[in-house]
Amino acid sequence: MRLEILIAGRGGQGILLLGHILGRAIAKHTNLHILGSEIYAAETRGGDSRVDLVVADREEDADFIKVMRADIALFMHQLQLDAYRDLVRDGAVVFLDKSNVSSVPQRNWRIYLEPYTDIAEKEIGTSRVANLVALGHIVKVTSIVPPGAIEDVIKEVVSKEWVDINIKAFRYFTQR
Repeated sequence: MRLEILIAGRGGQGILLLGHILGRAIAKHTNLHILGSEIYAAETRGGDSRVDLVVADREEDADFIKVMRADIALFMHQLQLDAYRDLVRDGAVVFLDKSNVSSVPQRNWRIYLEPYTDIAEKEIGTSRVANLVALGHIVKVTSIVPPGAIEDVIKEVVSKEWVDINIKAFRYFTQR
């Protein structure tokens, strides 16, 4: 088994944190091997932000750290969807932030279009946790890792004052 995951958005959307949490949870709570890489623009806010994760059950199958044909993808912004959609294979599971994606391409994808940023702002109280709302949806749909594994990693890597709100955001989809 080899699985490629592409997570992309704009600087300030928490893409790198989402990728770090997901990758660490997979590494700690499964018997899978994982490789990852990050790309981000020099700008603090608004620049390109991307995480590539390659997951495999055999170490030799996790042999290249870049996504070539994503099986799972999350696009938090239209610019990244436009830039990276050709890296997503036919039949992939694709999550789109309806709050920031206005044009959905006609592809042979299983698309989940949800307003992650609007949900975070209206239901949780801050758009800063839209990344964890999206991660909860990914985990709910794909079952790539148990929800408790994500929550454990959130407690380890997120600042203490943000742990509860990040877990609340993550649970928006996982507890439905």
